[in-house]
Amino acid sequence: MKAGFIGLGAMGAPMAGHLAVKGLLQVIDNRTRNKADALAAQLGVRAAATHADFAGCDVVALCVSMDADVLQQATALAAVLRPGSVVVDHSTVSVATARKAQALLAANGIGFLDAPVSGGVEGARNGKLSVMVGGDGADLEIARPALDAYAARITHMGDTGSGQATKAVNQVLVAGINEAVCEGLALGEKLGLDPAKLLPTLMAGAAANWFLDKRGATMLAGQFTPGFKCGHLLKDLTIVQGMANEVGLHSSVIEMARDHYAQLVQRGEADSDTSALILLKRG
Repeated sequence: MKAGFIGLGAMGAPMAGHLAVKGLLQVIDNRTRNKADALAAQLGVRAAATHADFAGCDVVALCVSMDADVLQQATALAAVLRPGSVVVDHSTVSVATARKAQALLAANGIGFLDAPVSGGVEGARNGKLSVMVGGDGADLEIARPALDAYAARITHMGDTGSGQATKAVNQVLVAGINEAVCEGLALGEKLGLDPAKLLPTLMAGAAANWFLDKRGATMLAGQFTPGFKCGHLLKDLTIVQGMANEVGLHSSVIEMARDHYAQLVQRGEADSDTSALILLKRG
């Protein structure tokens, strides 16, 4: 298999690295060209000069920021990839965007999978991401060797858009857990509890969760290096809120978390880890 990767941020760069370790990666690209050049030299692959450099790939994975970016990449790749190849989108975008991208590529006989991931930067670095996939099962089997390079679990959720729908559910849970953990730890601070005792005690019981384990100590120490950025979660929650509105679901969790992360972005914390939410909880 020959694989390409576009979008070399905090998640994308280590994911591309795992493909390189498996001997699958051929070419990479990024909005910031010098970042692509540096990583290409490190991994021993090519940095794309144009999308035509992806023409020989069987699978091209995307990990970009915005819906418009996904559609731009799908349009460009549709013009150069051969029929039977597959584009795998690991971005978090709307169901409608996933379906538009699929239609753009299908017109040229190219497969598309909406395959957002969960597991954070740690999961990407360790090759232990959960990948939630929407699209054709045959396309998934073509792409599976690439996904296996950085996934602990790959689940085919259904037709195109099902992956993004699953990620929407994931982000509601993530946002709610963030709210509870940050509020609880802010209370612990006010009550004068020793974090060295509090955190392992909580992790040993029913309150244990990924966010508390990975971000509890750092947020109490005032360290907010992402991780997952506040601005990105705000973007995701805006998408999720639109999806909830479409199906007539009122979600207080989405509304509260979206408001809080909007406040953090306004305060200049867009590029801080989502655990910066504790700054608001401290009052």
